[in-house]
Amino acid sequence: MFHSFYFVLNIIAFMTKIRLNVHAIILDMDGVITNTMPDHFRSWKVILKRIGIPVTHYDVYRREGQPGIHSVRELTAQYGKPIADGQAHKILKGKEAYFKKIVRLRFILGARTFLKRLHKNNFRLALVTGTSRHETCRILPASLRRLFSVIVTGSDVKHGKPHPEPYLQSLKKLGLKTGEAVVIENAPFGIQSAKRAGLRCLALETSLPRKYLKEADAVFGSIKELSDGVCFNNLNGRK
Repeated sequence: MFHSFYFVLNIIAFMTKIRLNVHAIILDMDGVITNTMPDHFRSWKVILKRIGIPVTHYDVYRREGQPGIHSVRELTAQYGKPIADGQAHKILKGKEAYFKKIVRLRFILGARTFLKRLHKNNFRLALVTGTSRHETCRILPASLRRLFSVIVTGSDVKHGKPHPEPYLQSLKKLGLKTGEAVVIENAPFGIQSAKRAGLRCLALETSLPRKYLKEADAVFGSIKELSDGVCFNNLNGRK
């Protein structure tokens, strides 16, 4: 029911404001709050080039959120160079080490203001990211981490996105039902994870154009466009 209802809203998103009654807003990190995906792409490109794999922007960005070892296996198979588990883990380790060396903290335009406004208005916030807990703490400043009542990282789940476990775990920790929260994502696997968990999902075109984000209930070009197009009504009883 939600899917068909929000499909209609997606069509008229620019003509009328979407109104969502929620207790919580659940957000991905890369591409929604932080802008570290260019560094992830560069890391994959450099490491995989060493074994003759010329990955593209789309190869990497569409796999955002999934466990890194799955990305290694899929990409090497896709380019006709399947490898043993030992080599796959070695490649992933190299990618992660290179990423740590080059990563720079950048934020999606408007993300920090958006988060602080939601927190000030007493919405409960949850973060769901495929990044490890250690890296999440290293990348995301404590001043922003404190805004979240729940943080689920790649270290906390057995199955990463597009499996529903990350978002189901966030709901469990929030103590909420699916209709009481909404997700903000930017990647196909993240959207699939949210929808498989039964959640409504809004998507941002920060990494990929909307043709890759069609499974979301509505798609927006930026945080500002989302803020202008969606009215979040607080169900927590504290305005």
